[in-house]
Amino acid sequence: MSEVVALTGYGLAELTCARLLAGRGHRIRFAPESAAPAGPRPLLLTGPTLELLHSLWGDGLLDGTWQLSHREVSWGEEPAARMAQPARVVDGAVLATRIRGRLGPGRRGSGSPAWTVSAAPPDAAHRQCGRRRLLAGTAPLRPGADDRTARLATAALGWVQLTPLGGGGCLVQAMVPGPVGDPAALLARLLAESGLDRVLRRPPATAAAIPAAPRLHPAPARPPADGTGGLLTVGAGALRCDPLSGTGTAQALRTGILAAAVIDAAAAGAPAGALCAHYAARLGAAFAEHLRSCDRLYAAAFPDPAWSDETARPAPAEWSNGSGPST
Repeated sequence: MSEVVALTGYGLAELTCARLLAGRGHRIRFAPESAAPAGPRPLLLTGPTLELLHSLWGDGLLDGTWQLSHREVSWGEEPAARMAQPARVVDGAVLATRIRGRLGPGRRGSGSPAWTVSAAPPDAAHRQCGRRRLLAGTAPLRPGADDRTARLATAALGWVQLTPLGGGGCLVQAMVPGPVGDPAALLARLLAESGLDRVLRRPPATAAAIPAAPRLHPAPARPPADGTGGLLTVGAGALRCDPLSGTGTAQALRTGILAAAVIDAAAAGAPAGALCAHYAARLGAAFAEHLRSCDRLYAAAFPDPAWSDETARPAPAEWSNGSGPST
């Protein structure tokens, strides 16, 4: 049995879900496209993510994107290590547009959708660990600097990463605990402390401080009931990863794959309630493992008490609605 499935947006997770469902005969109803162009969203895609994208979309999806060959890491007291790590740098908005073009117009059906798939962040309180912020800006590389190597290093307060974008430009990112008053000034300080300023002509003139604490939607799946269609939250709206892990894009794609499996199995007669419970449990397990891996990395580099607060697990009553645990 085919279902009508509505998408509320055009994120990578939603489009992945649509691709799989359309291939299984379901009818996809896209939301109207926004007239406002999306801003640049540089993504660094490495092995597992590249393999997953290729398995879903085939050849050519990343043609023309900037290719990196190596990664250099200096973490905590460990000496710097340089390793081969093929990667691609792509604007997330451009990638979504390319994928959207491969999907076509969708197969519209009459009547209310049986399911809605959305990457919108939850309105209800979500399970968030800490209040860390990702600082982000762009800067020019020094003439002659290696523009095929991504670099990660630590300072006293957090980590810094440089991702060459091609054309002499570089994405500069840093993760710090808690709210930030002057992102550009703090980013310049972290660059100097980490030593990564040596490969830049100057630090970013402006920078944004983006909430980036890992978080989990408390109820990412709701089965159809009383004439109301089911709802599946995917992507970062369901599970947001710490950028340090490098798994955020792959995790978003996996939520889209799992959401498609839930809808397809429900259409075949499996109990929707049990399928939604399974979906929530899978995301919960992935979130718990993600936090454990982040804990190990942060504990190895940052003795500052602020980071202990960031990685502490608040009681369920203290989970916040976007600002982190109560302090």
